[in-house]
Amino acid sequence: MNKIVWAVTVLILSLAPAAAQKYDGVIDKSVALIGNDIVMLSDIESEAQMMRARGLVVDKTARCEILENFLVSKLFLTQAKFDSLTVNDAQVSAMLDQRMNEVMTTLGGEQKMEEYFGKPLYKLRQEWRSVMSDQSLIQEMQRNVASNTPKLTPRDIKKYCEETPVEDLPMVSTKYRIRQIGLYPDREAAELAVKERLVGLRERVVNGEKFSTLARLYSQDPGSMNKGGELGMASRSVFWPAFSDAAMSLKVGQVSQVVETPDGFHIIQLIERDGDKFNARHILIKPQYTSEDRERAFHKLDSIRNLVLGDTLSFFDAARMFSEERHSATNGGLMADEYTGSSYFEKDQLKPNDYNVLRNMKEGDISEPFESLDNEGRNGNTIYKILYLEKILPAHTANYQDDYSTLIDEVNNKNAMKAIEDFIIEKQKSTYIVIDPMFQGCDFERKGWVK
Repeated sequence: MNKIVWAVTVLILSLAPAAAQKYDGVIDKSVALIGNDIVMLSDIESEAQMMRARGLVVDKTARCEILENFLVSKLFLTQAKFDSLTVNDAQVSAMLDQRMNEVMTTLGGEQKMEEYFGKPLYKLRQEWRSVMSDQSLIQEMQRNVASNTPKLTPRDIKKYCEETPVEDLPMVSTKYRIRQIGLYPDREAAELAVKERLVGLRERVVNGEKFSTLARLYSQDPGSMNKGGELGMASRSVFWPAFSDAAMSLKVGQVSQVVETPDGFHIIQLIERDGDKFNARHILIKPQYTSEDRERAFHKLDSIRNLVLGDTLSFFDAARMFSEERHSATNGGLMADEYTGSSYFEKDQLKPNDYNVLRNMKEGDISEPFESLDNEGRNGNTIYKILYLEKILPAHTANYQDDYSTLIDEVNNKNAMKAIEDFIIEKQKSTYIVIDPMFQGCDFERKGWVK
């Protein structure tokens, strides 16, 4: 089943009640009874605390939403246990590690994380593992409920199109099918120049200049340059492996040799290491290309374009012969989404420079050479291109003939959502539920909680 948006995706991260703790003057208490389970005020406040750690605003409405998410989760969890569903321990461990690293990075390391939550790290891991085990069961139960929908046939989709008002059918955005020929500048010379520059900066630090001052002056990382290149305490998994390996091999205060990652070239100074987390400064410099590089590439692309326009070569053959963009060259320059394999792109999926060129083209046009970015690294590397606009699918209301896959996803999604919502309503009716008066004024999304 594709593109299912689960009705319940709550991830509560700390459920253990805090005995005798006060919240706005109220000692911890049970605020809901649902079947044989209770929801404590401390449960609500623990999730509110996690939301604040992520920079979210928590008010009365947010607390009501938290409580409803707990109630819904309890319904699915009870049924999952009744159906003897099992936990995927490997998945839970991966989820736990990822969330621990994210929170630790946000808060600035293990010590600050322990201070924020008022618990030792091992205790947090125990509590969060238990919660994520429950979450794994809840998600499995949701999948089971959502999958109990009839298998759709072409006749079902055609009927859906005929019976659904046009304004309620999904809109399909304009899509483009594109081929490209890309040439890179002289990377070897540019990279050598960057390495030499970084070696010089490293020598200046070794000779007594402050790393942070040089980072402010020369680093091309907008996220850290104004902070003297400092990245903050974070898990090594947050960074490129080569960067993490180099940083973790340093002693405090030591400066690395030049390190290459898909983002460019770095020198790194270790500030602090704590387990597999570290805080470091870095100076990032990316290869810079000259006007001669650009002119040389544009001249070659112009020559290739003229060969294609003169019918000496097809664009397909020209791309296979000349393009240096490795992902598309063997397919005759055809661009394809690396995740879905689709050869059609919407505007938002394209590099800005690519779309700025495409928007003025018609089917069958070949662009003039222009500068763009490839898909390597976080931001991409400089590349010079010509584009061939093979096909335009204009924006339109989805129809049976052209958009069958879009429609089947739409109907599957609606059926799954309805099945999940029907499950919740059915369980609401058959489950004993009591809500404390302090939450009875909540404007819950579902009205069956307060009986």
